[in-house]
Amino acid sequence: MGRINRWLGMIALVIYLPWGQSPQAASPSITEMKDINISHRGASGHAPEHTFPSYELGMALNGDYIEIDLQMTRDGELIALHDETIDRTTGKKGLVKDLTLEEIKRLDAGSWFNEAFPDKAKTEFKGLQIPTLREVLDQFGSDSKLFIETKSPDVYPGMEDKLLDVLNEYQLIGAGSEADNVIIQSFSAESLRKIHAMNESIPLIQLLSYYAPATITDSEIKKLKEYAVGVGLHFTAANPAYIKRISDSGLLIFPYTVNEKEDMEMLLDWGVNGMFTNYPDRLDEVIRGRIEKRMIHS
Repeated sequence: MGRINRWLGMIALVIYLPWGQSPQAASPSITEMKDINISHRGASGHAPEHTFPSYELGMALNGDYIEIDLQMTRDGELIALHDETIDRTTGKKGLVKDLTLEEIKRLDAGSWFNEAFPDKAKTEFKGLQIPTLREVLDQFGSDSKLFIETKSPDVYPGMEDKLLDVLNEYQLIGAGSEADNVIIQSFSAESLRKIHAMNESIPLIQLLSYYAPATITDSEIKKLKEYAVGVGLHFTAANPAYIKRISDSGLLIFPYTVNEKEDMEMLLDWGVNGMFTNYPDRLDEVIRGRIEKRMIHS
């Protein structure tokens, strides 16, 4: 219900814009996305990351997109997991690439959360399984809005082909699909370029690492625009000059992982297109509050 109210607020804002823009004219294209709320590994501040409860909460708490990190099992199944190992979230040890899907499915991917966050613990989190990408799509349907990351693609030869095969199977890309239902991101430019070569219509986000305040050159921007529609970086490296330069170039910018309202407000003031958060409910409150203020002052 909160998401409906937020979008109704946006429609009302458009109707009352002083220059009389119509809602249809204001419908954004992929390069005009604004105030996008991306549930980082689902609503992972409230439930075990990359599990169905986390994804379901991400949607219920008004996230526009769910972020899914992909790893690949020994028998070639794409699964939703952040790390190359199972160590951190299952209490067991091993590399995903050395394990079959059957072995992955025996793992408990929820109990760690109860132990780490006893104030948020729930009995239903115990025994949660690591989902496959297909299971996620089966659960949420072809209307899902997903930010999918190819994690460590150099470890998993053929990951990009398998990903596009699954997305085609569920009609999330290709003829008749919504252009912005699936956005693919990676720290690997090679992985993104492979995907772009296979299907130029898929929006791609290049993730970047900075160990100091972020800067970027015109030549770097030019290379990015050969295959990507935007960039992502850790929010602590973001700064107004960098964000302006990215935005002026026509690229989108999505900082990660932003969990405090003050930082959310700051980044939106600086002009980001959206952000990743473990708490989509917090970001939704910030975005709705800003919409209400604009309506009052319009």
